[in-house]
Amino acid sequence: MRPDLTLLRDLIEGSPGFGRGPAGAVPEALIREAEARVGPLPPSYRWWLAEYGHGRAGDADIATVGPGGTDDGMYDDMYESVTAGWRLDGDRLCFAVEPDCGDGYHFVLGRAGEAGEYPVVCRDGADGCEYPVAESFAGFLAVRAALSRGLRDGPVPAVARLWRSTPGVLLDNGVHIYGPHLIQERNETFEVPRYAPGWVLVGDDSGGDGLLMRRHGRDRVSVHRLGLGAVCADVAAEGDRVTDDLLGWLRAGAPLPD
Repeated sequence: MRPDLTLLRDLIEGSPGFGRGPAGAVPEALIREAEARVGPLPPSYRWWLAEYGHGRAGDADIATVGPGGTDDGMYDDMYESVTAGWRLDGDRLCFAVEPDCGDGYHFVLGRAGEAGEYPVVCRDGADGCEYPVAESFAGFLAVRAALSRGLRDGPVPAVARLWRSTPGVLLDNGVHIYGPHLIQERNETFEVPRYAPGWVLVGDDSGGDGLLMRRHGRDRVSVHRLGLGAVCADVAAEGDRVTDDLLGWLRAGAPLPD
């Protein structure tokens, strides 16, 4: 899914342990200078640079762009800069690193995906092994936010896949799938654990109906629509089955039954 940058801002501003560093927003001209050295940067990371410049996601320091303006390349070697020589290793570009020889997070530059985003892998700081983390920089932030809130990958597999690309979705028709910064609060507000144990509220239609999925069991793919004031234990019987493919439904514009 294409990252929703409005929801990404909400996630950053509302997540403990996320914040901007001492550097300010990076001008577009300097971002282009950096791209001339390391290649095109993914859109959601470019957005981060233009909005925040430098900061942290949990305990991972996110690279910025040096101030430029020199001919001797000194800012290319600045540790915090994404253009520092040690950050580019073949088709891996390290954009975030944990302190004290911790894990590093890398864009896979040779695999541009939807909307020009690069997949993110983690390189273990101890043994150098790699494993996939997210499908975009925005997804990396969403995954980090979910872990910091004790949500692990996500409440159900389809939502976990969504968060690896974007911290939620808000469509023109009002369908809103929550990111990790909202999902706990919304479930508590509508008392879903009390009235619909075994279900999770993953979103709403902005018109009073919730979108719910089973937490456990054989069917963890169906999305059901039910009034938020009528949440009950038997969501499947009382609500409307909307889709069995959350991501495909969202890509199609999330049409809702009348």
